[in-house]
Amino acid sequence: MTKSDLISELSRRQNIPVARAESIVDAIFGSIEATLCQGERIEIRGLGSFELRAYGAYSGRNPRTGEKVDVKPKRLPFFKVGKEMKERINNHRAPAPGHRPAAPAATGANARAALEGSDSSPATPAGLADAGLETSVGAS
Repeated sequence: MTKSDLISELSRRQNIPVARAESIVDAIFGSIEATLCQGERIEIRGLGSFELRAYGAYSGRNPRTGEKVDVKPKRLPFFKVGKEMKERINNHRAPAPGHRPAAPAATGANARAALEGSDSSPATPAGLADAGLETSVGAS
């Protein structure tokens, strides 16, 4: 599922204009990005958690030329799937070999609540909670 698919699905399920659905999705993604930029961890119960992982500088290699390249230290976001999401995915019936199903809509009580919930735009973790997403921001 792409971001546009998610926006379209939200628009369809909530019977709201696509522009409104896009602003909601952008607000959620923006909140996640801003929180990670502050070095904080995000936990969305039933889905998983986002955190930053720091990687030190190292010497790499350009795969095309074989030339040695110095790679600067960096921080990268990391997503760890939650227990409930793992269970929901593993309890689904496996598709037939060679069959690629259409991208499923988000499932679970929290995802349904987010899509069926509030009219307020969830621009902050508190707004996410208003939309039906339980969040825990900060170190755990």
